[in-house]
Amino acid sequence: MNQKIRPFLMLVPVLAIGSSLVLSGCATSPTSANTVRRSETGQAHTFERGEVIFVRQVTIEGESEGLGGLAGGAMGLALGNLVGGGRGRDVARVGGTIAGAAAGTAIERGVTTVAGVEVSVELESGEIVVVVQAADEVFDVGDSVRVIRRADGGVRVVQ
Repeated sequence: MNQKIRPFLMLVPVLAIGSSLVLSGCATSPTSANTVRRSETGQAHTFERGEVIFVRQVTIEGESEGLGGLAGGAMGLALGNLVGGGRGRDVARVGGTIAGAAAGTAIERGVTTVAGVEVSVELESGEIVVVVQAADEVFDVGDSVRVIRRADGGVRVVQ
């Protein structure tokens, strides 16, 4: 095997593992019934009791913060560096970087997409609120719930 190619072939698994670790670190949960942000601790929240009047399963779209594109672009560059020589290698590097960045961004969005639930609640005050959150708790029509309002305006529904 060509001595120039060997170091780059050894780099590919490292980049693949590294990018998967970066992407899994990006998978953050949106507002959910059972997970709170660190910034919410020690803060006073208010809640109101209510009854679930409608439940619908939804998909919460994933996000791309750029880490997937960065990792994918680096992998594409490394792979493009293995192709040909001279101008051909330059073209392969650019193409690999662009294709890798696009693939990395798509993977990041896929990894951060989560199942969600839209819960409509009629509060004791008569107000009806609709909350979309991660589907980490099961709600049925008629359930008695609490709607918790954070100081920053965020809301979650818990049983």
